Amino acid sequence: MAQTRTDGNWCFVCGADNPDGLHLHFRMEGDVCRGEFTPGSTHGGFDGLTHGGILFSVLDDVMANWLFQQGARGFTARCEIRYREPLPLGTPVHLEAHLIQRKRRLFMLKAIARRMDNGHVVAETEAGFMVEEFGSLAAST
Repeated sequence: MAQTRTDGNWCFVCGADNPDGLHLHFRMEGDVCRGEFTPGSTHGGFDGLTHGGILFSVLDDVMANWLFQQGARGFTARCEIRYREPLPLGTPVHLEAHLIQRKRRLFMLKAIARRMDNGHVVAETEAGFMVEEFGSLAAST
């Protein structure tokens, strides 16, 4: 079920109203939040490769959207990223996030960016999110 929220409309990654944003769309498929991203010429670092900060941003946001799709509101408390291989500009990736573990208000999630052309993992993250409002997750607190 897609959620609509107006307080995120200026989000750099998924905000519909941010003219400089990426405008990514996320969806739940079972217990996995998914999206796609194709880095353009304005997302580069050097040598025609995607800037690592852009990859970090989209992975952080797919995890945050996993929470949002559950009715939760929270913030990234800690995030660790591992870059596996460079991502050339113009190369589409699948993004996915899922819950690893929950301890009260701390939700541990994992996200992966995988190239669509060859299936290679480009980057992966694990992050802890402190959740303030639970929505549909309240029943399991």
